[in-house]
Amino acid sequence: MDQVLLVGVNTGQERNFEHSMEELALLADACGMKPVGSVTQNMPYIHKALYVGTGKLDEIKEQAQWLSADMLLFNDSLTPSQIRNIKDETGIAVMDRTALILEIFASRAKSREAMLQVEVARLQYMLPRLVGLHEALSRQGGGSGAMSNKGAGEKKLELDRRKIENRLTELRKELRQVETERDTQQKKRERSAIPRVALVGYTNAGKSTIMNAMVEEYVGDEEKKVLEQDMLFATLDTSVRSITPKENKTILLSDTVGFIDKLPHGLVKAFRSTLSEAVSAQLILHVVDFSDPHYREQMEVTKETLKEIGAADVPVFYVFNKADLLSGEDAVAIPKITEQAIYMSAKQRIGMDGLVDEILKRVYSGHRECRLLLPYERGDLFSYLKEHANVIDSNYEADGIHVTAECGEADLGRLAQFVKKD
Repeated sequence: MDQVLLVGVNTGQERNFEHSMEELALLADACGMKPVGSVTQNMPYIHKALYVGTGKLDEIKEQAQWLSADMLLFNDSLTPSQIRNIKDETGIAVMDRTALILEIFASRAKSREAMLQVEVARLQYMLPRLVGLHEALSRQGGGSGAMSNKGAGEKKLELDRRKIENRLTELRKELRQVETERDTQQKKRERSAIPRVALVGYTNAGKSTIMNAMVEEYVGDEEKKVLEQDMLFATLDTSVRSITPKENKTILLSDTVGFIDKLPHGLVKAFRSTLSEAVSAQLILHVVDFSDPHYREQMEVTKETLKEIGAADVPVFYVFNKADLLSGEDAVAIPKITEQAIYMSAKQRIGMDGLVDEILKRVYSGHRECRLLLPYERGDLFSYLKEHANVIDSNYEADGIHVTAECGEADLGRLAQFVKKD
């Protein structure tokens, strides 16, 4: 297990610098590293060459040696020259926050699409940093040809760059194929007219716990559950489950990757397609860890990320989870429901019924009761209604099947010719 020394610069521009450093330690732990200490510096700006001031870098080197740290872990994304300079000055391995998150994502990705997206993001991160990855570049060389004046190190650098660019081309081609398959599946779900609901929120807020509570209560299939763990980024792959809570009112519930402050832009871009479940949803459940003292800042991070992926206009219902962990003045009675939020505990299964009621009230608000007369030769439509609508009553008469059902606008348009006039 690598022992890491955490390093951060407080420029006064972050929402909460201390919390950001605490989060860096949790990320290191999630990656199997052991934080052994922390060094911070207050500066109005990041040092262009060394990230920290020259005197502070000497202090960091001494601290790392005293604590037997194998690596310096920085709280921001470093430039290629910063990585090279810090490594040259200290002789210690360097990793920044972006590389750490990419490492976690690479170890957790399970689906083909997620693995491809993570590899694309990692290679895009590596490409401009190749110079820093090569310890020494020999400047001497001879011979003839395009690389005649380049040393072995420079030739290696160009070959590596070419390999990465070729690999990126292959990955993007493969991703397009995977995305086409996923888009086909998504279009099938859209044609089914079943409302789509997406769980989004900061990492470790409890999205997977809510998903599993729904599966446990309304599906009853343990194999349909998703990974649930008290750890940052326990879930990377988007999972979609068909949930029928009551009265044949079905929803498609998706559990998406968690967000985090300073999420690498390349990862947001890479996971844009996976997060399309949130963009195409009729309702977003914004899950918040209400017990976290920094939950307001985490809500802002989630809102900004939703805006970045194009989901800012999707209706949102706030789920203040883990409310049972609060005590004293901050405590609230749970479950508690307001116009825009519910306070609950998914782990303790407190408030789940209320959450289901709020979901159904919102996604089925456009549905209305209709009376239909279906010819016997259109039994397929009756089967469709039984699967996708709330069939209140049905009778087989001489002139056809008399059906009373709650239907959405799309189904009402499709069945308009069968609506009873009387």
